[in-house]
Amino acid sequence: MTRDPKLIQSVERAAVILEIIAQQGGAAPLRQIAALAGIRKTTAHNILQTLNSLGYVRRRTGDMRYYLGSRILNLARIAGNDSATRTKLRPVLETIAHKTDQTVWLAVPSGDEAAYLDIVDFRNPDRASVHAPFREKLEGSAVGLVFLAFIPGMARRLTHSLTDAATSSAIEEIEAVRARGYALDLENYHPGIHGVAIPWRENGEVLASLCVTGPAAELPQQKLVQMAWMMMKLQTDSVQPC
Repeated sequence: MTRDPKLIQSVERAAVILEIIAQQGGAAPLRQIAALAGIRKTTAHNILQTLNSLGYVRRRTGDMRYYLGSRILNLARIAGNDSATRTKLRPVLETIAHKTDQTVWLAVPSGDEAAYLDIVDFRNPDRASVHAPFREKLEGSAVGLVFLAFIPGMARRLTHSLTDAATSSAIEEIEAVRARGYALDLENYHPGIHGVAIPWRENGEVLASLCVTGPAAELPQQKLVQMAWMMMKLQTDSVQPC
């Protein structure tokens, strides 16, 4: 006779809460969540605070509801199909490539890695078919820093595996990226290569990262900063109402 597994109540309740938010169309207020879950509001609030800290739910400014967060959407994305994201952002990549005459990358968070979905390189058109898609670790790259800075919970998981000195340095770097809105790579990831990456948001959530890379001699830091602002303006223009 099979014995029923022993359930951990807090984990069970957290799963129920995520299912309730999903069933309510992706957003629900605390009172409704607690009522549907059959638990006290204080208990629901404490669980939601934990899920929010880890990036599995989030709040929007001026909105009392809890939304499914980027971490849970990231898990769904891993099991899903990236073709829609690639198709949607391809024109943006091409625009950036025309403006910079450098290689442009599209990456999405994939667990604790970055998954590169598309490449536009007008100097070497066959590069995309050779290199994409592929995955890389988050540490060290401009794209990785963007995800660590702007996706809740990612940085915490990384720093848990580092020494105290490395953790302090990593947190400093992540906070700097968060403050300025973009990440620079000055030959940190590949010798002779500079890069800059920005987060690409939809409905307030970081959906992907766009990155420009090229020879260090052609991309001094000042030029990378200008490219970052250009890419951020492209994103702002793309979400403006018609």
